[in-house]
This record gives sequence, structure tokens and C-alpha cells, in this order.
Amino acid sequence: MISQLTEVFQSYFETIPLVAFAPGRINLIGEHTDYQEGFVFPAAVKQGIWVGIQKNSSKTCRLYSMDFDQEYSFDLGFLSPKNGHWATYVMGMVALLKQSGYEVSGFDMVIGGNIPVGAGLSSSAALSVAIGTAISRLFDFKIPKKNIVLYAQKSEHLYAGVKCGIMDPYTSAFGVEGKALLLDCRSNTHQEIAADFGDYALVLVNTKVKHSLADTAYNKRREACEESVRILLNEFPEIKTLRDLSLADLKKVEGFLPKELYPKAKHEITECDRVHQAARALQAKDLAKFGRLLNLSHKSLSEDYEVSCPELDFLAETAQAMHSVLGSRMMGGGFGGCTINLVKESELDIFKDTLRKGYETSFGKTPDFILVEIGEGARIIS
Repeated sequence: MISQLTEVFQSYFETIPLVAFAPGRINLIGEHTDYQEGFVFPAAVKQGIWVGIQKNSSKTCRLYSMDFDQEYSFDLGFLSPKNGHWATYVMGMVALLKQSGYEVSGFDMVIGGNIPVGAGLSSSAALSVAIGTAISRLFDFKIPKKNIVLYAQKSEHLYAGVKCGIMDPYTSAFGVEGKALLLDCRSNTHQEIAADFGDYALVLVNTKVKHSLADTAYNKRREACEESVRILLNEFPEIKTLRDLSLADLKKVEGFLPKELYPKAKHEITECDRVHQAARALQAKDLAKFGRLLNLSHKSLSEDYEVSCPELDFLAETAQAMHSVLGSRMMGGGFGGCTINLVKESELDIFKDTLRKGYETSFGKTPDFILVEIGEGARIIS
């Protein structure tokens, strides 16, 4: 990718670029907990976004996307982000850097990547972090990594119209090869946990569906959590979010919340606990327990939080029934996207064949299988 990107850059702009890279991410466990300031357990992957950049001594930024085979230019004095357009991520980062006092001048940029589309690996966060990393080095801004993360998140909020949490850009920036990040979404700090899966591989299985009720349901789940906190303040005046409650509080919580709210609160409380258990299991190299926690996470997301769908349930339950699979769960917002699976490497072909045939029979679609390895976070390549 580096040589290909450099070649394309030279053909368009006739100079040699500085090249930055930022990875996509997986989330091992800890779903829908970030907006309750809870705990998540993500890791960077080896797939990602590469950005080539060089100054051009003008007030214009000239861009080319290898993936879309499109050129785009904008004037630094007139930033007009276009909803849904890939160049919006560049303009968003530039706008935030300028607002923060960084004197960005004209540059040329080529963007390329190898993150599978629709796989839930957070390509947009990787793109924003790669852009911030490249611009910071090109102009010698020395922007702290955490600030790049916050700019990337704010850019998605303000310019791409996506109210993402901190996890995606944070993992892209701070990822460490062979380690998962036990991330506290309140303090925005993390602990590195060695993630050695031995003879097992991490495999994503893409349903290749996205149900239309995803956005509405996401907003309703957030509202249910916030309403639960308001009600529970009478009994637990010290809490700020559901993250502040423990498993020991569940009985009291059930007694105070309406029936329709309790399962959502239960998921938040138990999922945060599962994140900590999963981190301890990996530290102890107890992959069997880690896998069981993945299965419990899926059950909670499907039955209590109700963000799964028939396709995700089919893939997770079929995988869980296989002796070669230690654990399987939906990953991401839900209502489509991927499951994440811990599969015996020697039986990957059987795993793929079983899920492919069953899924095609049940849903008339062929799922995609994506092998992921835990990789390094954002960096300058050359």
C-alpha cells in the first residue's frame, strides 16, 4: 500500500509524500456502554487507512481518494463540508485544527485503505486519525495523540453528522500490537492487556445487512439509560451514569425501574462487569472463560438490550454450538454488521463452510469472513 500510494501521489502531484497510517478497530467486548461512560475492550487491527501528504505552497488543499477514484479540492478560506462525502473528513479535521490556532497551509493528499466496507471496523475514525497524524507531522504541530482523538470525534459529530463515542478514534490512535485496551470512557484513559489467543483466531462474520430501525433504536436505548439514571438517583444519589452501579445493586435496580427500562439498565451494569472479567481472563490466559463472556454478552445484547436481529442471532448461535468456537457475539451497534468469533485456527475452513451454508439457506445471502489480527496504532510510516 505504501509503494502504491507513493506512486499515485507522485503521478498526481509530482512530489514524494510523507505517509501516515491509522488502523481500524474491533471491540472484543463492552457494547453500548460508552455513552454511559462505561468500559469497553477494543483493539486496533492491522487493516487501516494510509494518508500521503505534502505541502503545496498555496491556500488550496488538493485531494485524491484511491478507493473512490475521485479528486477533490477546497480553499482553506472556504470550508464547506458535504454530508456523506469522503472529503468531509479532511475538511472537518482542518476546520477544527484552524479553530484551535494551528496554522494549516495548502497541502496535497492521497488517501487509500484496506478496511472492508461495512464490516464495522471504524474506517471513518481511522481516516480522521490518519489525517490528524499526517497534518501534525507535516507542519510540525506536535499535536498530542489524545487531542487528535478528540478532534477526530468532534469532526464526526460536527461535520459527518455521526454522534460516535470516544472508543473508535481512541483505539485507532493508541492501539498496541498484541494488546487490547481496557478503556474507561469517563476518564478517557486505558490499561493495556496482553491479548494472546494461542491456537485461536479472531474472525468477523459480516451479515451484509443493516436494518433501517438501527438509528431510531440506538437513540431510544440512550434515552432509556438516561431515564433510568434519573429514576435511580432517588435511591443512588451518588451515581452519574449506570456505569456507577454494580452487580450487587441489580435487585434494588429491578425494584425501582419500570419493567420496560430494567432490562436495558441490566445490560449496561452486567456488560461493564463482563469487560473487567474478560480483561482478567486474558491476563490469566483463560480463553475458555473469555469465550463464555462473549456468549453472555451476545445473550444480553439480544434479549435485554434488544439490538440484535435474526441474522446476527443465527450466526452467533450457530457458532456457539460448534466445538471449535470458544465464543461468539454481535459486535457494534446492532441490527446488522458483524459477529466476532474466537475460532480454532485448524478448523477455520469447517467454521466458514458451516456458517456459509446455513446462512445462505436461512437468509439467501453469503456472509463475508474477515480474519483480524491485533495491530499497532496510528503512526508515521515514512
